[in-house]
Amino acid sequence: MAGLVSSAPDIGGYLFQSSWGQGWFQGRGDHRWAAHGKRRATSTSHRYTVVGIRMPGNVTARVLPSRSSWDSGAHFYRGGVTPSAASSGPGAPGLDIPAVTVTPGEIATTTVTVRNDSDIVEAYNLEVVGDCAPWTTVEPARVSLYPGTSETVTLRLAPPRSPEIRAGERPLGVRVLPTEHPESVRVLETTVHIEDFHELKTELAPRRRRGWLRGRYKLVVRNQGNTPVQVGFTPGQAGEELGFAFTPAQPKLEPGESTEVGLRVRTAKPVWFGAPVVWPFTVDTAETGDEEQPRWDEPAARPPLEAEFVQIPIFPRWLLILLAALLALLLAWFALVRPVVKSAAKEAAEEAVQQGPTPVGEERPGAETGGGSDSEPGGKESGAPAGSGGGLDGAPGEEGVTGTSGQHSETIDVQLAAGETKSRSYKVPKDNVFGVTDAVVANFQGDEGLLTFSFGDRKITTIALETFRNQDYHWVTPIKIAENDTVTISVTCAKPGTPATGRQAQGCHEVLNVSGILSSTKE
Repeated sequence: MAGLVSSAPDIGGYLFQSSWGQGWFQGRGDHRWAAHGKRRATSTSHRYTVVGIRMPGNVTARVLPSRSSWDSGAHFYRGGVTPSAASSGPGAPGLDIPAVTVTPGEIATTTVTVRNDSDIVEAYNLEVVGDCAPWTTVEPARVSLYPGTSETVTLRLAPPRSPEIRAGERPLGVRVLPTEHPESVRVLETTVHIEDFHELKTELAPRRRRGWLRGRYKLVVRNQGNTPVQVGFTPGQAGEELGFAFTPAQPKLEPGESTEVGLRVRTAKPVWFGAPVVWPFTVDTAETGDEEQPRWDEPAARPPLEAEFVQIPIFPRWLLILLAALLALLLAWFALVRPVVKSAAKEAAEEAVQQGPTPVGEERPGAETGGGSDSEPGGKESGAPAGSGGGLDGAPGEEGVTGTSGQHSETIDVQLAAGETKSRSYKVPKDNVFGVTDAVVANFQGDEGLLTFSFGDRKITTIALETFRNQDYHWVTPIKIAENDTVTISVTCAKPGTPATGRQAQGCHEVLNVSGILSSTKE
């Protein structure tokens, strides 16, 4: 061989053997060599690292080329070897990935063996591709191999404990990219078996409910495992006082899915009186299926949810106190107040009967001539002339006292049955003028109907009996009624009332009293 090699720290690999030829060699660094003979090689500059050399005689050297490529037209004398351009092509790295099983939330590892079957030193970049890539790493991610050597790298699989990592089998791919020949990239695939895990999250709201007989709760269940499950509920209570109903009773949930379940709690008996009763209970949520015993790798059993139902009494304590106070007031009324009221009403009735209207032509006992006027219903003014008050039946009455003047009053009393209409009147005596200044209408029974009174041809008023018991009228300027004119009262009885005696009257009874100045026209 007519060549010489120079040192460089690059990588790659092939074997170079030749006999010693003419050339020149200078120190370390980049060097050129020349061959002398029948053929001349194409001059190309390369870097090498001399692994071994024997001198004198034949030279045996193992050199490592740099990343620069050999000129395909280079030739060597005396048995030189030309490296293959496809030395790191397809099939060069030997890869072997066994299948792996992993549980979400845990870590599993497997290995990949990378072997360099080419005739150069090659570097390989390893990258995980596919569905498992987000949670799979390769260590180391880059290896450099001499020809004929291999290295084992580790694949670390750490899937999170999440419903998104579904149970089952998934493909795992590792892309092997040679540095010198990227067109020879290879992707090796294997299978990852993801085991299932089960996890339920439950919430009960509210934890405390009040009611007479029943209470309603809301149970939220979420499947945080990676496989579909069917959920069942088991209520617990110290006794048998409560009944439970779940709607729906056994929901089916996909991974990551949640649902709301209605819970109704009902008591068997109501609480009528007293303090509220507290009923504690629990709700246990579990998966229903063929598995009877939990797996060894499943999480510990979840504690049951605790809640309370407060049964309030039908009649609370404050209502009992109020009823007792009302009963005490009622007893006090019948024992103390009612007899007093009844006695007062009886006395008022007797007094009203005693002060009834005076018959025509009679004076009330004890009346004195020239006395003051009596304005009460049924009364007659003291000092009225004898014989006054005639004409109450509507016929011409007897003549009153003439030739006198002074205060004078007349009482007109009307009694009639229900449904009747009756009139009574007082006629002003001859040669007299009656100046009326006051009028009092009495409806002491509380009758219902109409009452009208008028002075001569002048109608004074019409009033409904049910709107008053005693009604009085006063005039500053007297209303004069000429001789032989009448003061008339007309009553229509719709319904007899109830006087103070407490018994309904048989008929209506109204009284009109008019008072004023009776003057003689002859004076």
